[in-house]
Amino acid sequence: MKRLTDGCGMLEHAIGRIPRRNEGYTTDDNSRALWACIAWIPRVPDDERREWEALADIYTSFLLWAQNRDGSFHNNFAYDRQKEMETPSDDCFGRTFWAAAALWSSGLPDSIRIAAEHMLSAAAARTEQLSFPRGWAYTLAAYAKLLASDARPLLEDKPEFAKRLQFKQRFDLLEGNLLQSYEQSSRKGWRWFEPMMSYGNGVLPWSLWLAAQAGSRPESLAVARESLDFLTERMTAPGGWIRPIGNDGWAGPDHSSIWDQQPLEVMKLALAASEAYRVQRLERDADTVHRCREWFFGANDCGVPMADPSDGSCCDGLTPDGPNQNRGAESTLAYVLTEAIYAEVAELKQLERGTGRASEDRRTVLK
Repeated sequence: MKRLTDGCGMLEHAIGRIPRRNEGYTTDDNSRALWACIAWIPRVPDDERREWEALADIYTSFLLWAQNRDGSFHNNFAYDRQKEMETPSDDCFGRTFWAAAALWSSGLPDSIRIAAEHMLSAAAARTEQLSFPRGWAYTLAAYAKLLASDARPLLEDKPEFAKRLQFKQRFDLLEGNLLQSYEQSSRKGWRWFEPMMSYGNGVLPWSLWLAAQAGSRPESLAVARESLDFLTERMTAPGGWIRPIGNDGWAGPDHSSIWDQQPLEVMKLALAASEAYRVQRLERDADTVHRCREWFFGANDCGVPMADPSDGSCCDGLTPDGPNQNRGAESTLAYVLTEAIYAEVAELKQLERGTGRASEDRRTVLK
């Protein structure tokens, strides 16, 4: 991450592990990078925390700069920091809104969290203009994060901020949009939100697992479970390892592309399965997270490692000829986030085992 980052933000692409400055920056990648910092800061030793916080400052500054006056976010920037021509993206908006919500809900100092409050306040009204499922999903996840039990006391101290976000109205709208999309596309043998499975699929069930923890509609939990099970099945090879939906043709009811496999797809499945484990504590979800992590270390269709844990980098994709050796931002962040997701599930399992032992001790004492 440090290699890909300069004083402006995280660069998008690399040749091998060397950043390609002529390819510039994206808000998407800087949102993911901020998310990775938030995920790792509570887990690193104190002597490493300042380095992670310094990176978080850079990525947060980038997102502030990328936000337009109307609250939306521009995505693509050249290396000279000029905006490139583009069509506005719901995905970019939702991904950045999520990163800001994660930052605001984190344990980081108020001196950085205030920037997240600024971004969320400016962007909130635009959530009603989102038109596509992944934009809905990321933004719904952000609202669920802000409504989570550990963030509620912070909101109670910020009544004006909470009023600007209009939680009830917008949470219900986004959740309803996703459930309606599922109802329209799902049928026997195809338990999914769209007629095709394309990219970033795991964010759709993931957002509903988060919504379920924020007091959502009962059907959200059922759809989250059903869609995640379907996605896990479609992303599992006959041999049991993870096989991402390939971006060379995607997947439909009667076909599924194998190549080219993207690390991002593996991370998104791990993300959804980790939230499922948090809610239901089913071992099969923890196993999915484990298999996703193992994909990066060789448990994949080519039997080759994708990630280099010695420096944190990850190959951009898996092809029939093996890994694409370029190691850009999206793939590297997918690996770094998957490691954080795996660590979180391991912590939950350890806590559960500890609780079980404590319960057994109490029963012994009572007996």
